[in-house]
Amino acid sequence: MLTKKEKMAYGLGDTASNIIFQTVMLFLTFFYTDIFGISPAVVGTLFLVVRIIDAITDPLMGALADKTQSRFGQYRPYLLYLALPFGLISVLAFTTPDLSPTGKMWYAFTTYTLLMLAYTAINIPYSALGGALTADPSERVSVQSYRFVFGMLGGLLVTACTLPLVAWFGQGDQAKGYQLTIAAMSLLGVVLFVLCFLGTRERVACPPHQTLTLKSGLQTLWQNNAWRVLSLAALLLLIGMVLRNTLAIYYVKYYLQQDDFVTTFMTIGMVGNILGCASAQFVAARVDKLKAYIALQLIAAVICAAGFLVQPEQLWLATAMHFAWCFFLQMATPILWAKMADVVDYGQWQSGMRVTGLVYSSVVFFIKLGLALGGAFAGWLLAYYQYQPNMVQTIETQQGILLCFTLLPALASVLVAMVMARYPLTQSKVQQIANELAERQAKPV
Repeated sequence: MLTKKEKMAYGLGDTASNIIFQTVMLFLTFFYTDIFGISPAVVGTLFLVVRIIDAITDPLMGALADKTQSRFGQYRPYLLYLALPFGLISVLAFTTPDLSPTGKMWYAFTTYTLLMLAYTAINIPYSALGGALTADPSERVSVQSYRFVFGMLGGLLVTACTLPLVAWFGQGDQAKGYQLTIAAMSLLGVVLFVLCFLGTRERVACPPHQTLTLKSGLQTLWQNNAWRVLSLAALLLLIGMVLRNTLAIYYVKYYLQQDDFVTTFMTIGMVGNILGCASAQFVAARVDKLKAYIALQLIAAVICAAGFLVQPEQLWLATAMHFAWCFFLQMATPILWAKMADVVDYGQWQSGMRVTGLVYSSVVFFIKLGLALGGAFAGWLLAYYQYQPNMVQTIETQQGILLCFTLLPALASVLVAMVMARYPLTQSKVQQIANELAERQAKPV
């Protein structure tokens, strides 16, 4: 059994990661269009290109982490050595030099690419570390619940403090405000990554004498049908989630027409995220994880679609529905990440090869591909509906923002549920695999 202290230490790593992840997901599109002055269509294409480049590096990073041998373990060293570079690059991404429109585009492309590569280099080993902390399937949801509660606390910090800090640091200069705000948050992130490194220990190792190459690891992955299902589900999930979260600021500012309510709306949603993640262990302990995951996706889809009927003057109803969507959707998140560790076990049970880093990184590849597509769709759809920054939008633009904020993410959740209906690892199957792997390990070589 892991101690609560170690689970909390592991969770601090996701607090640090989420400070940047949530800032990018919630504010970077707005920062580029309204502060830096890049057109929405260019931003959409930029997001797609950079995130695809970044996603391709994920399996490479996972394979590298799996082959790492050090006195600190396979995955923990990256938290220590890459924390400071990650923080510095984050500040550069939210810096606005005085350049020509083309120069701005290339600066954004360069710094955003570096930011995503740095995120990959530290977050892939961090994610894989969750699969190396314990071999107990029943503990995995608990570990991931702690991770995402602490991760969402980082998101809460972002949603509650970013805009007020921008105003405080900037004193009317939003560009300066964003730069100094990200600098302060990045410093905190560096400290939290170091605490995560100090407070955790790797317990689940690769089989002795395992020889792993990228080619053999990828072959092992492709034979794993549970991995294929989980990867497709993750892709669809992130497309819908990122599309809605990216458009949240536009929805409040231009559809609900409550510019001063953006921080409150997003903070209430983040509280829903935290409570949902905290409830995951309670649900998973009482219901088969697979059935629970599918049901939660369908509930989130119904709530999201119902938001299409909310009128602009129904501010608190819109906020309550956003809270409910966040609660039920994020209740499923620790379950999804616990399944990644189950997929690692399943692959080892099938082939004898344990590729923890490669499984996590390849699923994260599809998560980032979904992140890329969701962000790109947001930019393209804003351009399609003729969004113009910092002005009253037409009725057609407002309705376009509403549709993209409600019906399209709901459709994504329905598709996720349909895909997960084909997932082969039920609770009983996972426990059977864990028992057989423990028996193999106990046998003399």
